[in-house]
Amino acid sequence: MQLSDNAIRVLERRYLTKNEEGEVIEAPEQMFRRVARTVASAEACYNTGTNPEELEETFYQLLSSLEFIPNSPTLMNAGKDLGQLSACFVLPVEDSMEGIFDAIKQAAIIHKSGGGTGFSFSRLRPAGATVNSTGGVASGPVSFMKVFNAATEAVKQGGVRRGANMGILRVDHPDILEFIKCKSDNKDITNFNISVAVTEEFMRAVERGGEYALINPRDKSIIRYIDAREVFDLIVEMAWKNGEPGIIFIDRINEYNILKKIGDIESTNPCGEQVLLPYESCNLGSINLARLVKKEGDKTVIDYQRLGKIVDDAVWFLDNVIDVNKYPLESIEKATKGSRKIGLGVMGFADMLIRLGIPYDTDEAVAAAEEVMGFINRRSKEKSAELAAVKGRFPFYQDSTYAAQGIELRNATTTTIAPTGTISIIANVSSGIEPLFALSFVRNVMDNDRLPEVHPIFEEIAKRKGFYSRELMEEIARKGTLRDIGGVPEDVKRLFATAHDIGPEWHVRMQAAFQRHTDNAVSKTVNFPSHATREDVRKVYLLAHKLGCKGVTIYRDKSREEQVLSIGNHDGARGGAKGEKAAGAAGRETITPRTRPEITKGLTEKVKIGCGNLYITVNYDDSGICEVFTNLGRAGGCPSQSEATSRLVSIALRSGISVEAIIEQLKGIRCHSTIRQKANGNEVKVLSCPDAIGKAIERAMKMNRGAGAIVKEDLTAEGAPARDGLKAICPECNGALEHESGCVVCRSCGFSRCG
Repeated sequence: MQLSDNAIRVLERRYLTKNEEGEVIEAPEQMFRRVARTVASAEACYNTGTNPEELEETFYQLLSSLEFIPNSPTLMNAGKDLGQLSACFVLPVEDSMEGIFDAIKQAAIIHKSGGGTGFSFSRLRPAGATVNSTGGVASGPVSFMKVFNAATEAVKQGGVRRGANMGILRVDHPDILEFIKCKSDNKDITNFNISVAVTEEFMRAVERGGEYALINPRDKSIIRYIDAREVFDLIVEMAWKNGEPGIIFIDRINEYNILKKIGDIESTNPCGEQVLLPYESCNLGSINLARLVKKEGDKTVIDYQRLGKIVDDAVWFLDNVIDVNKYPLESIEKATKGSRKIGLGVMGFADMLIRLGIPYDTDEAVAAAEEVMGFINRRSKEKSAELAAVKGRFPFYQDSTYAAQGIELRNATTTTIAPTGTISIIANVSSGIEPLFALSFVRNVMDNDRLPEVHPIFEEIAKRKGFYSRELMEEIARKGTLRDIGGVPEDVKRLFATAHDIGPEWHVRMQAAFQRHTDNAVSKTVNFPSHATREDVRKVYLLAHKLGCKGVTIYRDKSREEQVLSIGNHDGARGGAKGEKAAGAAGRETITPRTRPEITKGLTEKVKIGCGNLYITVNYDDSGICEVFTNLGRAGGCPSQSEATSRLVSIALRSGISVEAIIEQLKGIRCHSTIRQKANGNEVKVLSCPDAIGKAIERAMKMNRGAGAIVKEDLTAEGAPARDGLKAICPECNGALEHESGCVVCRSCGFSRCG
C-alpha cells in the first residue's frame, strides 16, 4: 500500500482498532479488509447471484488502492459493535418543549455514534411570543441553540472528536437579526456552524432595494417588514468579521428536491454539502482524482475508463453501506432506507489539475471540472439504475420526481461534494475540490529537529527542474505561497497557486461548475486575503446566487484568529489567547501572559512521590491548558519547589509556550527519594515532582484534545514569524489548521473541529 508516513500516523491515531490500553492492534490493510468484508456482506440480503467473498475483494482493492475512501465513520466503525457508518444527519426541531428536547436527546445519541447533525430552528416561535400552555413568553431560536450547544459539549463524538452541528434559520424568521449576530463572539455557540436560509423573494428584494416580510412560523402571520439590503449587509458584515454565517439558497435547494411530496428540505449537515429531509442520513465517499490520470504519448489525460469502473464500485459500496449500517434511531433508519441517498464525491482535484498542467484559476480548469463531474454524475446514475434492476428501486420512489420521468434508480441521490478532511490525508492528496492550501510545511520531530514536508508533485518538479533545496522548502513553508520567492520558474508558480493566491471569483466559478453536475450540494470555502473588504464578500454572495450555487461559505484570512490574538501592547493591559508580545527594555520583545480566566475546567490526580502523595490539578479553558496547581498530602518534602514549578508552568502556558515543549522539559527529571519508591497496583510511576507534573499535563492534554485552541505560532528557526505572524494552530501537534467549510482540519495529524 502506498501510504505516506503522515497517513500512517493519522490512521494510528484516529482510525485503527485499539485495545483497552489504547494500543493499536490493527494494520491499515486489516482496517480496509474489515470495512470491505462488512460492506460486502450486504449481498447476503439479496438474491442477486453475487458472491460476497468476490465482492469483498473488489471493495478491498477499491479501498487499499486509495482510489476511493468512504467517510470516517465507515472506516472507524464497520465490523465493530457500534456499527454506525453514516456521517450526516438532519433532525427536526418542533415548536414545543417536548420537541426541542427530543431533538437534543437524539443529537446526543448521534454524536455518541460518530455522526454530525443539522438543524433548522425556523419552526420555533420568536423570542417574546406567548406560550399558551404556561402563559409565559418564548425565549426564541438562539436561546435554544445555546442549549443544544451545551449538550454537544458534554458528548464525546464517537470517542474521537466532539459533535458538530449546523444551525439554520430562514431569513424571514422574526429573530433573524439576532441569529445573524449570534456568533459575533468566537466564544459563543462554539459547536455550531450557522447559515441563513435565504429565499428567492429576499434576493429579489436585495437586488431591487425593497423590503420583505418577517413571518411568524407559528401562524404564518406577518410580523413586520424590514429592509432587505440592511439584512444582507449585516450578513456580509458578520461573515467578513469571522466567516459566520454562511448562506444557503433554500428555495433553489427545494427546487431540486427529489422527494417534494414527502416534505421540504430545511437543513444540511454541518459542512453544508448534504441537504436532507428530517431524519434522513447519508453516507459519503470520495474518488481520488489524483490517481486517475494517465499518459497518452507526451500528453497527460484523465483515465475515464478506470474512473468509470471506480464509480461503479463506489456506488455499489455506498448503497451496501445503507443495508449494513446500525442506525442510532428507528426513525432515521426508516427515512434513510426509504430514500437510499448516497453521496459520491471527489478529492485530489487540484492535484489532478497539476498533473494535467492546468492552473486552477482558468477557464480550462472550470471546463475540466464540468467534464469530470458530469461523467461521474452520469455514470453513478447508470450504476444506480443497474442496481435498481436487480435489487429494486428506493422505497419512496413513487413519491419522487423520478417516477414522473420514468427514471428508475436505486438511490434518490448519488452525488455530493464533501470536504474530505482526514480521508484526503490518508490518500495524501488535496482536499475535495479545494485548491492547494500550502505547498510545504515544517513538522517538528524529535530533538527539536524541523523537517519540511513538501507537496509530492511540487517536490518532484522542483527536483526535476533543479531548484529544490531544503532551505527553499522551509521558506515556502513560512510564507505559504510561491509569490515573492526567488528561484522558482514563473510557470511553476502559476501552476502551484495556493488558496490565497486565487481570486475569490474563481473559487465561486469552480464551485458552480461542480454544482451543475451534483445532486446534493458542494462543500467549498471561498478564501479571502486578510485585507479583503466587505464589498468583496458581498460580490461573492451575489455571484454564487447568480451562478446557481446552493450555498456559499467564505473565510477571510486571520479573521477568527484576530478576535482572540493581539500583537503589540494595546494599552499594556491584557494578553490574547496565549499571551501578548510587547517591546521591552532596549527594544527587545517581551511576552505578557494572558490573564487567568475566571472559569476553568480540569482534573486532579494523586501520584505517589518520595515525600508522600502529590495532588496535581491541571486546568484548561476554551484556549487550552492554562494552569497547574500542586499540593502535598502531608508535611515534609519540598512543597515550595513544587509550587514554584507549577507557577512557572502556568505562566508559560498562558504566554504561548507549547504544551508539548513544557512536557518535554519536565518529564525525565529525577529525584532519588522518589526513584527509590515502588509503584503499587494502578499507581502512576514517576521519577520526581516535575516528572509527575509533566506526565499529569500530558494526560490532561490527551483528554482535552477535542477542545481546539487558537494560539500564537512559534517563531521559525530564523526567528521570523511564519505566515505573517498569526494563524490557527492545531492543539494536538502545533501544525497549521486549514479552514474548510466552517470547520478546521490539521493536515499534519488529522485533528478536525467544526463550529
